[in-house]
Amino acid sequence: MNEVLRCWRRRVVVFAAAVAVCLSPAHAGAVANGPVLDMNFPDPDVVRAQGVFHAYATSGNGKNVQRATSRDLVRWSAAARDALPVLGAWVDPNVPRVWAPEVFDNGRGFTLYYTAHHRASGRQCIGAALSAAPQGPFRPVGEDPLICPVEQGGAIDAAHYSEDGQRYVVWKNDGNCCGMRTSLHLQPVSGDGTRLQGEPVTLLTQDREWEGDVVEAPTLIKRGRQYVLLYSGGPYRTDDYGIGYAVADRLTGPYVKADAPLMTTGTLAGKVRGPGGQDVVVGADGRDRIVFHGWNADRSQRMMYAAGLFFSNGRLTVVTGPASR
Repeated sequence: MNEVLRCWRRRVVVFAAAVAVCLSPAHAGAVANGPVLDMNFPDPDVVRAQGVFHAYATSGNGKNVQRATSRDLVRWSAAARDALPVLGAWVDPNVPRVWAPEVFDNGRGFTLYYTAHHRASGRQCIGAALSAAPQGPFRPVGEDPLICPVEQGGAIDAAHYSEDGQRYVVWKNDGNCCGMRTSLHLQPVSGDGTRLQGEPVTLLTQDREWEGDVVEAPTLIKRGRQYVLLYSGGPYRTDDYGIGYAVADRLTGPYVKADAPLMTTGTLAGKVRGPGGQDVVVGADGRDRIVFHGWNADRSQRMMYAAGLFFSNGRLTVVTGPASR
């Protein structure tokens, strides 16, 4: 009988240890404990370089593109320097604001996509910039924006994707600026991402009640044989903003949306208000994390949060820390 009890206790200890590892903030995220970066840091994008995670965000705190660094995706330090100190010649100097940066390793350095106001058309458009290092400074490429479909309301929220030696950019036409539909598009680009190489293919359009008149902030990943396209939808200034996703067997679709949004103010029990602007990054342990922003109580800033992300049987699941389990 004593031996049975000892065996049972060993199993309980092992099980408890496994649960603790699986649900620790370093693995599952830190939503239950608040933001991982307690400052205005909207639309976070994360890239890993030489063991360091670099996060980039929409302009604020006196910078065109903010940057912060971490080694574990939980403890972050804000950088003092602007990652994009000079904007492209096409940017309207009267509206020198930059939205939703995206950075990736292009094999010879780093490429940054950014959204800004186009001086000639008044629409928002997407530009590109290059740097030898992830900390920048990034320098704009070309005299004109990379993507600027004025007849579709302009373009915002560029994200990159690479497969079989071909790089792509995923972007949103900014139709909600002017009474048009919004969609997410996929388009081939050069290896460094600074030149378009083909025509865009539409992947998703807003058609769910919770999305309102907008789908935006695309993030495209592949897990196993399936493609997963995450996106944000709804009015971003409100608690109704959220994160959804769709799944496809082919890169160009068709993408089938999940029955319900992945993350909302409600699914996060009000701990994060209006979650969105997400990115997915693989941690040092090989597990997926989702980073995203959410409003503070008085809506004066959008802070960065992180959570564990799991994909199985065509479905995404979010783990937000021990308190939520």
